[in-house]
Amino acid sequence: MEGMFNENFILGCSAIGAGLAVIAGIGPGVGQGIAAGHAAAAVGRNPGAKGDVTGTMLLGQAVAETTGLYGLLVAMLLMFVKPLMP
Repeated sequence: MEGMFNENFILGCSAIGAGLAVIAGIGPGVGQGIAAGHAAAAVGRNPGAKGDVTGTMLLGQAVAETTGLYGLLVAMLLMFVKPLMP
């Protein structure tokens, strides 16, 4: 009985941890939306700088997206690999 409780407890905590890790996707989504909005405003003010603004925005969004991808990776590891199981 003791081993069964520990296994279920670990699985439950892994599921909670995976849910919390997926919440990490909210930050990059908001940040990318803000960046795209500011880039659109910048292009509206100066259409000649469209290439520079777009390139810089895409690079910044790619860097910001890594946070969400790391959260997704941690969630997948917790749900499917179960690293804490004996």
